[in-house]
Amino acid sequence: MVRTRFAPSPTGYMHIGNLRTALYAYLTARRHGGTFILRIEDTDQQRNVPEALAAIYTGLELAGLAYDEGPDKDGGYGPYVQSQRLPIYTAHAEQLIESGGAFRCFCSRDDHDQGEGAPTRRDPCRLLTAEEVSAKLEAGESCVIRQKIPESGSTTFEDRVYGKITIDNSQLDDQVLLKSDGFPTYNFANVVDDHLMAITHVMRGQEYLSSTPKYNLLYESFGWPIPEYVHLPLIIKSDGSKFSKRLGDPSFEDLVDMGYLPEAIVNYIALLGWSPGNDQEFFTLAELEGVFSIDRINKSSAAFSFDKLTWINGEHIRALSLDAFHALAQAYYPEELACCDLRKISELMQVRTEKLTDIPQMVAFFAEVPEYDVEMYTHDKSKTDPEISLEVLKAVKPVLAELEPWDNDNLYQTLKAFGKAHGYKVGTVMWPIRTALSGVPVTPGGATALAEILGRAESLRRIEDGIDKLARALS
Repeated sequence: MVRTRFAPSPTGYMHIGNLRTALYAYLTARRHGGTFILRIEDTDQQRNVPEALAAIYTGLELAGLAYDEGPDKDGGYGPYVQSQRLPIYTAHAEQLIESGGAFRCFCSRDDHDQGEGAPTRRDPCRLLTAEEVSAKLEAGESCVIRQKIPESGSTTFEDRVYGKITIDNSQLDDQVLLKSDGFPTYNFANVVDDHLMAITHVMRGQEYLSSTPKYNLLYESFGWPIPEYVHLPLIIKSDGSKFSKRLGDPSFEDLVDMGYLPEAIVNYIALLGWSPGNDQEFFTLAELEGVFSIDRINKSSAAFSFDKLTWINGEHIRALSLDAFHALAQAYYPEELACCDLRKISELMQVRTEKLTDIPQMVAFFAEVPEYDVEMYTHDKSKTDPEISLEVLKAVKPVLAELEPWDNDNLYQTLKAFGKAHGYKVGTVMWPIRTALSGVPVTPGGATALAEILGRAESLRRIEDGIDKLARALS
């Protein structure tokens, strides 16, 4: 059975790369009827952030990525939190020492500090005899446990995305497996856990490609089968730099706060490094579960585009039911709109909204008409200018004052008939009314839709204000 895992460290909020790793692992498990596991890798105690753990759970829930096993869902492979597995790592480190795959190192940090970019390849403590090691331990000297890398030869592994990769063992350092405080390093714990949790597909960023030979040597030292590796391409910005939360780029929750729907973000993230093999770009999570394939993951870096994300978000907004959109939109309507029919506003807004956070500015005119210049009444396509607009508003006001019923259809038919009777095109009638009602150049609906929502009294008041404004400007 396919078993995949998402193994985040609780050191910050869920960034885009993390979300994509979780998504691809989830989709691979679902596509093959397998198991998706959440494992918390919290062995770096100094970097752990308490609220980051909650962000992991919140992020997965928002994204709709339901895990089958995890800290709160024991599937028989727990514990699923690494800090609760310390005896397991100690036992396996001791086992490696016995088999010759690891050794105790008593050197200080200073002994290994050769400057950035120059790690120690072969640690001198690997040459200590058993008697020398025992003597140091009896003397109470602190030590770590390091991996004993072969002194010659090379290590080759197969990656599902990048193919066959070979690295000379001389390029690999005797990495620390178990620190002096008893906590494992990431490189050791994830190998032990992946094996003991029967993980079949290991998904992670391509920055771990160079470390993978060390993982393979650990697998070989234990005599364990090696899982399938799936290294994912970098996510970069338009300028070619790496997309990174540390550099101020938004996290998953940041994007949600910016007005993007979680399902739209997931849809877009799926396309950052994977292609369905056709032109389809809109996917629900359920659709992705049916079509995702590791074989279609790209090698090249994926460029994050806010324009593309915004487009996909708009498509997801329009795919919602009106009830669902209205439920989301209400949180963005100013309190001053409480007297309006908010559901009717939502009907207008759904087809025009790209991000939920755009809503407040787009509907603000319903509460109050902003200051505007009379030149806004000039519109070439509608063949209007301030003079014609003043004529239209004066003539149409008494017609609207007597109109019954006051609804969009009746308003439109009445104004259309008014225009025909007075020799005006429909646009010549509608543009001045829409301008007087809104005071903005772009509105989520036409003149009659706005008038219906504002109601007769408010619409007539705004038209009268428009008449006064035009009369003063033209006098």
